[in-house]
Amino acid sequence: MSNEFERLRAVNRFNNLDAGIKTDLNELVELIAGICKVPVALVTLVDDKMQWFKASLGVGDLTCNERELSFCNETISQTDVLVVPDASKDDRFADLPVVKNEPHIKFYAGAPLVTFDGHAVGTLCVLDVKPSKLTDLQIRTLKTLSRQVLNLIELNWSMQSLLEQSLLNQQHNKAFEDSELKLKAIFDSTKDIHILIGRKMEVLAFNKAAYNYIKNKYEKDLRVGAHLLNITNQLLTTQTANQIKEALDGKVVEVEWQINHDSPTSCWLSISFRPVFNNDGIVTGVAINAADITTQKLHAMQIEEQNAALQRIATIQSHELRRPVASLLGLLEVIKLDESYTENVFYRMIETTVHELDNKIKTIVHESESTIKETREIIPETKGSC
Repeated sequence: MSNEFERLRAVNRFNNLDAGIKTDLNELVELIAGICKVPVALVTLVDDKMQWFKASLGVGDLTCNERELSFCNETISQTDVLVVPDASKDDRFADLPVVKNEPHIKFYAGAPLVTFDGHAVGTLCVLDVKPSKLTDLQIRTLKTLSRQVLNLIELNWSMQSLLEQSLLNQQHNKAFEDSELKLKAIFDSTKDIHILIGRKMEVLAFNKAAYNYIKNKYEKDLRVGAHLLNITNQLLTTQTANQIKEALDGKVVEVEWQINHDSPTSCWLSISFRPVFNNDGIVTGVAINAADITTQKLHAMQIEEQNAALQRIATIQSHELRRPVASLLGLLEVIKLDESYTENVFYRMIETTVHELDNKIKTIVHESESTIKETREIIPETKGSC
C-alpha cells in the first residue's frame, strides 16, 4: 500500500463527483445491498479526518462521520475484503460509538477502492444491525462491484480532467489569438517598415507598411517565402546583402540610405539590421526595420542653409557695418590731435552717438553668433513620407 500523503492526494482527485456518476453509484449501492441482504450499503472516500459518503442506502441524511470512528479506516489499510460478523465481539470495533450506541451495528463487510496507482481511497461496504456473514459468491460480488465503483469514479475524474484541460486550452488559444491580433494590430499600425527574413534571405514575416512600400516603390508583391533581394531596390542589392551578412554574424547594423537619388521621389530611410536568436543563442534570421527620415533630413539641410545665411549676416554686421563706424571713431581721434581743435557740444554729441552705434553693432553680432550656435543644436525629430 502507498504512503498516506500520496493516498490523500489520490482522494482529492475524486472529491467532486458529477451528478450522473452519483446516480450510477447509488444504483450499485442498492444492488450490493440486495445481493448481501443488508439494510445499509455505502460508497465512501476516506481523507485524513473524515469518511465521506458518496453514495448511500439506509443512513438517511447522514453524509459523513469521523475517520477514526469508522470501520472503513481499517478496510483501507488492507487489500482484501474485510468481514466483521459481529462487531460487538471484535476488539477492534467493540468500542465504536455506532456499535456501543444507536444504531448498534453488528455486521460489517467492506472492499477497499484501490486506484490504478495503488492508493486505497475509500470503500464499498455493507452493514447490518444483526450479526451476519457473507457467502463466497457475495464476497466475490462485493470485490467485483468495488472495482466497478472505482472505474466509475476514475472515469468521472478523467472526464473532468479532460474537460478542464480542454477549457484551459481554449482559454490559452483565445488568449494567444487575442495577443496575436493585438500584436498584429500594433505591428500593422506603425508607419515604419518591418521585415523578418531567414538565413537564406527568405521573407518570413512583414507588416502592412512594408508591403505598401514595396508595392508603391517597386511594383512588386511582398510575400512570405520570397527572396528579399528580388523585391527590393536593385541598386542597393550589394549593400543590402552585406548588411544582412553582418547581422547573420551577430552584429547590429544601422545605416541611412537615400533612395532614388536625384529623383523627384527621392527619400531617406534609417535602416537597422538586427540578428534574431533562438533559445540556444543561434542566429536564425534578421529583423529589418526601416524608418522614413526624409523630413528630418530636409529640416537638417534647411537648418544648415539658415546657419550659412546667418553666418553671412554676422560677417556683414561684424565687418561691413563696423568699418564706417570705426572710421568715424578714428576721425574723431584725429580731430582731437589737431592744434586748432576746440571742444564743443556738437563734437561730444557726435562722439557719444558713434560709440552708441558701435555698441549696438557689437550686440547684434553677439546675438547673431548665439542664434547660430543654438540653431545648430536643434535637430527636428519629425519624420516625412518616403
